[in-house]
Amino acid sequence: MARFIFITGGVVSSLGKGLASAALGALLQARGYTVRLRKLDPYLNVDPGTMSPFEHGEVFVTDDGAETDLDLGHYERFTGVAARMSDSISSGRVYSTVLEKERRGDYLGKTIQVIPHVTNEIKDFIRIGEDEVDFMLCEIGGTVGDIEGLPFFEAIRQFAQDKPRGQCIFMHLTLLPYLAASGELKTKPTQHSVKELRSIGLAPDILVCRSEHPIPEREREKIGLFCNVRKDAVIAAYDLKSIYEAPLAYHAQGLDQAVLDAFNISPAPAPNLAVWHDVADRIHNPEGQVSVAIVGKYTQLEDAYKSIAEALTHGGMANRVKVKIEWVDAELFDREDAAPYLEGFHAILVPGGFGERGTEGKIKAAQFAREKGVPYLGICLGMQMAVIEAARNVAGLTTAGSEEFDHESGSRRFEPVVYHLKEWVQGNQTVARKADDAKGGTMRLGAYDAILREGSKVAEVYGTTTIEERHRHRYEVDTKYREKLEATGLCFTGMSPDGKLPEIVEWTNHPWFIGVQFHPELKSKPFAPHPLFADFVRAAVENSRLV
Repeated sequence: MARFIFITGGVVSSLGKGLASAALGALLQARGYTVRLRKLDPYLNVDPGTMSPFEHGEVFVTDDGAETDLDLGHYERFTGVAARMSDSISSGRVYSTVLEKERRGDYLGKTIQVIPHVTNEIKDFIRIGEDEVDFMLCEIGGTVGDIEGLPFFEAIRQFAQDKPRGQCIFMHLTLLPYLAASGELKTKPTQHSVKELRSIGLAPDILVCRSEHPIPEREREKIGLFCNVRKDAVIAAYDLKSIYEAPLAYHAQGLDQAVLDAFNISPAPAPNLAVWHDVADRIHNPEGQVSVAIVGKYTQLEDAYKSIAEALTHGGMANRVKVKIEWVDAELFDREDAAPYLEGFHAILVPGGFGERGTEGKIKAAQFAREKGVPYLGICLGMQMAVIEAARNVAGLTTAGSEEFDHESGSRRFEPVVYHLKEWVQGNQTVARKADDAKGGTMRLGAYDAILREGSKVAEVYGTTTIEERHRHRYEVDTKYREKLEATGLCFTGMSPDGKLPEIVEWTNHPWFIGVQFHPELKSKPFAPHPLFADFVRAAVENSRLV
């Protein structure tokens, strides 16, 4: 039976609850325990799939096709445990399920209320798979005091009451602001946050205090006294140069020991942190540097491409180099020549996205990379833009474009080398979709197999001809243009097992130019860099020596 750790936040958002949860999971693993991490989000969207990246950052996708919060990406990157649909829930999904049950008559005519019906639904979700692991870490989104979060706080209060004593603990993250005028850290916001938490029936066992300055012993004692927490369970969380320092930093502060003490686990296995020492060494002792341009349209918010940025870091670690990422707004190239902006980079990456805005700029970036021999990695829409560029500028299809853009504008302007995917095979079933279907959860989502061509660059990179990668798209490159494109040198070197859907394209006469329809960044980890990103950075290193 799992022990449960509930992670909440106070004072302000974006303190790093997800990172603290992921680092704690990694530390418990280092001591030999099995873990699973969950995210409970109070917003009313069913999932973040229909939310703008500017609104919510990246949408992370699981193998079983769930669109989730980007914190699940942190969980996977730190623990290596593949997230599932059952590891993410929102108020929208909870209320949707409750209302479906009410319509079916499952509640036998009772009045439906937040307590017990909504809270019971949340508790049922938390229980899923509780017999599979030693520790279940559940992060509650938002901050204590948020109106929409109250059902979740009430649910975890009830859940802890239902379990035997010592089965659940609460970890609370707060901010210790520093006032430069008085030259001191202020503990009052943390005290008020804990007071708010206690007013709804939750008492923290561990306090993680985010601070830009060292926390004096006197302040730590004061926090422990006023918040009714043991002094050694007041953990400092300082700013780090790299998020991958977090497991070692939290261990140095005694977080994992405080958790074990709260559960009365003694003696506990000693941690084996060798893998994290190796990760830290690779980050802090690079043997060179390469610069990579990410040409996208959400560049004002780096969280929109969180997994890509991390996967590039992992690729750098695999090659013992630092990857310097520059965010380049694709819309710049709608008006200006791409060359002056891209000439100094050792590699170019064009990520996924939705809608026509910025796509002509992405096409120009793909053209620059093809003509100049610069390593290029196109992901999802980035692959489609590379195909459109090849169709227009090499294969002579001057009006080539995507059906997505015609659907958006409501007029036929392009020859659709990229079309709306209406049917595909998922497991033993055929999935059918229409262009006017509801947007949420209707894409080709989750893990699918692909077959790679023998002797291709990607087969060499992966070291196999059968792969499984995660998808999130509703438009696909049309195979009826395959023969014409392959005649120019753009080869379809990865296909779905039934041979109908292109998964990978590559230029055979280019040092390193690969486009993939899936999202390889979602499976990359610091201790196991994704082969595509590792080889992409290797190609960037090689190119840097030629420049």
